[in-house]
Amino acid sequence: MPNAPCPIPISIKNLHHYFGHGKLRKQVLFNINLEINSGEIIIMTGPSGSGKTTLLTLVGGLRSAQAGSLRILDRELCGASPRELLAARRHNGYIFQAHNLHGSLTVLQNVKMGLELHQQIELPEILMRSAQILEQVGLGHCLHYYPDQLSGGQKQRVAIARALVSHPPIVLADEPTAALDSQSGRDVVNLMQKLAKEQGCTILMVTHDNRILDIADRIVHLEDGKLKPKIKTQQSIVNSQ
Repeated sequence: MPNAPCPIPISIKNLHHYFGHGKLRKQVLFNINLEINSGEIIIMTGPSGSGKTTLLTLVGGLRSAQAGSLRILDRELCGASPRELLAARRHNGYIFQAHNLHGSLTVLQNVKMGLELHQQIELPEILMRSAQILEQVGLGHCLHYYPDQLSGGQKQRVAIARALVSHPPIVLADEPTAALDSQSGRDVVNLMQKLAKEQGCTILMVTHDNRILDIADRIVHLEDGKLKPKIKTQQSIVNSQ
């Protein structure tokens, strides 16, 4: 018998989302339809307040979707319970504008946290994998440094290592280069692209940074809570702003 086709990692159909209740209820996402294939790097652009981060948090299981369908790794998250959302989050890696490193922990300890939810992995393997991925991101010499000893670009590399150390099938990134200079930002996204391709994971990234759009397999544009027609090139994004 032929193998069953792999499910699409991210499948969003007729998704609506609201904040508030009663007279204060406000719709922030309108009829979102988007499918992202395994191994794709998708960049989502759009002005501030357009709903990009809201959509990212729904995909990541950080809040429950309210109306429509949101299937992540073949799990329906629309109306999901807190326990179901927790289970979904274990399959994601997160990279945000603020690196969110723990200042009291070393670089190695920060990355190690990315594996501690996976109870089937023994401590020696956790330490080995954490050290290995830090070597891959060019920080093998910084295992026992603390975050305040690192540059902004180095901190973001640690955040990438922490997000990818568990080999998650989906990586979600919210403005990962916003606090970095041009060269550091380019280094960070090149690294994300390289490691993601090696691990075969899917990336959904929100950004305002036109300098990094070339790494995307596809670019989608969200404005006023609605997905606009797909924009194919960096120049067309620039011209639309």
